[in-house]
Amino acid sequence: MLHLPPQFWLLVTNFGGAGLTLPLAFAIALWLTVGYSWRLAAVWLFLLGVAVALVTATKIAFLGWGVGVRVWDFTGLSGHAMFATAVFPVAALLVLLPAPPAVRIVGVALALFGGALVGFSRVVIEAHSPSEAITGCIVGGLTALVFVRIAWNATPPGRLPVAPVVLSLMIITLGLHAVHLPTQRWVTHIALKISGHDRPFVRARWKALRDAYAPAAPAAPAAPIAPWQKSRNVAVPLPDSDA
Repeated sequence: MLHLPPQFWLLVTNFGGAGLTLPLAFAIALWLTVGYSWRLAAVWLFLLGVAVALVTATKIAFLGWGVGVRVWDFTGLSGHAMFATAVFPVAALLVLLPAPPAVRIVGVALALFGGALVGFSRVVIEAHSPSEAITGCIVGGLTALVFVRIAWNATPPGRLPVAPVVLSLMIITLGLHAVHLPTQRWVTHIALKISGHDRPFVRARWKALRDAYAPAAPAAPAAPIAPWQKSRNVAVPLPDSDA
């Protein structure tokens, strides 16, 4: 799987971009309002907003102050992984609400797997470390599953016609797949404004600081003195001494 061409992984990773997933999330909210209730749509947008806030906060903390977890190579949640695992399972639920529960479960599970694949692609193209992709998937997956649990028994289940919903979501997904928003630039600008620093922290410099503060290796034990040296009272210099 890792031997697939880079173009494939770039194609996969674009499914988690904010330029696609945010319009898709708002389209889901609109269909929820039309077919069910505005409260359900508000819950969905609130949960997604909390997840976005978590991603943004971790990124600002690192870019502005270098706050991260060095042992995990963690500099912030992956936004692509979070968006993909949050939005696509909810889209699947919206389409499959009229279907039997078993079909819904399969659809949501497949969508979660697709979101996890987006997270994996972020590691393959070296946009994120494994810890950043995994935590992004966890936050996004929890967001989706919490909403799925809330909306599971939404009534009436067959109020929305499936064809227009599927068509609209497919048009958004295919039409905006290659749209890129400069979210990293926006977050960096915010981080510098808040922190007052002139330059953001970057992973390479952060790793260099980690290496600079790493504990020194313990000194090698002194070599044992041979019996013949003891008997002749010969002075044996200790390792790393000035002798």
